Amino acid sequence: MRPSSSLWSVFDVAAEAQEAARLEEESAQPGFWDDSDAAQRTMRRLARLKESSARWLNAQQRINDAIELAELDDDSIEDELRAETDALEAEVERLSFLAKLSGKYDAEDAYLAIHAGAGGTDAQDWAQMLLRMYLRWAERRGFKVEVVDQMPGDEAGVKSVTLAIQGDYAYGYLKSEAGVHRLVRLSPFDSNNRRHTSFCLVEVWPDVQEDIDIEIDEKDLQIDTFRSSGAGGQNVQKNETAVRITHLPTGLVVSCQNERSQTQNKERAMQVLKMRLLDLERRKQEEEFAELKGEHVSAGWGNAIRSYVLHPYQLVKDTRTGHESGNTQAVLDGDLDDFMEAYLAARVGTAAS
Repeated sequence: MRPSSSLWSVFDVAAEAQEAARLEEESAQPGFWDDSDAAQRTMRRLARLKESSARWLNAQQRINDAIELAELDDDSIEDELRAETDALEAEVERLSFLAKLSGKYDAEDAYLAIHAGAGGTDAQDWAQMLLRMYLRWAERRGFKVEVVDQMPGDEAGVKSVTLAIQGDYAYGYLKSEAGVHRLVRLSPFDSNNRRHTSFCLVEVWPDVQEDIDIEIDEKDLQIDTFRSSGAGGQNVQKNETAVRITHLPTGLVVSCQNERSQTQNKERAMQVLKMRLLDLERRKQEEEFAELKGEHVSAGWGNAIRSYVLHPYQLVKDTRTGHESGNTQAVLDGDLDDFMEAYLAARVGTAAS
C-alpha cells in the first residue's frame, strides 16, 4: 500500500523548491551583499528551504523503497525491513509535527513583546517572570535573543519588553503564546501575604521585514526621543538615543533603545512598526473570516489564554486547548514545548474540520 498523500499535501515541496530557486537566483545578482542584513536573512531562508525540502523528499523516497522491498516478499530481509519500518514511523511522526508548522511565516524569526497589565507591581514582576521564561525556552532551543526595548518597573520587574528571537520556526512555535497570561499567587509585595491575580499581554509577530510593502505617511507618526534606560555605556545614558514612534491611526506604539545611535534606533523602530502593521492586518482578516464562520471570539484583555496558579494549588492550564501541567516551576523555567505543540495540534484540527 502506497503512503497516503494527506501528510505531503500539507507541505508543498514543489512550491518550496521554486522559492529556493528564486532565492538562489537572487543571491547571485550583483550587489546582493550591499545590504548585508537583508542578504543574511535571504541566505538563512534559503538554507531552511533546502533543508526542509530535502527532509521531506528523503522520507518519501525511503518509504517508496521500503514498500518495494516489502513487495519482494523475501524472508531474508525481514529484520532489515522491520528496523527500517520502525525508523520511518518515527520520521513520519516528526514530519507530521513539522507539517503543523507550515504556515506562511512559521519558519521565520520572531518578535515577542510582554506588557504588564492589571495588577500594579505584581503585574510588572509577572512580566519579568515571563521574560525569564521565554529567555529560558529560547536558550533550550539554541535560539539567539536580542532585547530590542525594555522599560523597567516602578518598584520591581518590567513594564514592557520586546525581544527579537532568531531561530528555525521561531514564529511557528511562539505564535501559541500571543494573548493574555494570568498569574495567581501569594503576593511577595503584599505585607499581609494575600493572594493576588496579575495579568500580562504577550504579543508575537514574525520577522518578515524583507517582504513588507507598507507605505507609512510621515504625518501619521509621532516620534519622541528619550534617554535609554538600559545598558549601553555613558554615551547612551547621556544622550536621547532611544526612539518611540506612535502610529496615530492605529494607536500602535513601538520603541527601540538598544542601538548606539538615534538614527539606528529610529530605523529599527520603523522596521518593527511595519511588521506590527502587517500583523494587525493579518489578524483582522483572520477575525473577519472566523466571524463569518460563526467562531469569532473577542481577543479582549479579560480573555486569558493561559493561567498559572501558584496558590492555593500548583497548575498551569491553557484555556484554549485544555493542556495542563502541575509542574509549574518547570514551565516557568521554559518547559513550554508541550503547550506549544498542543496549540499547534488544535489549530490543525480546527482547520481540517
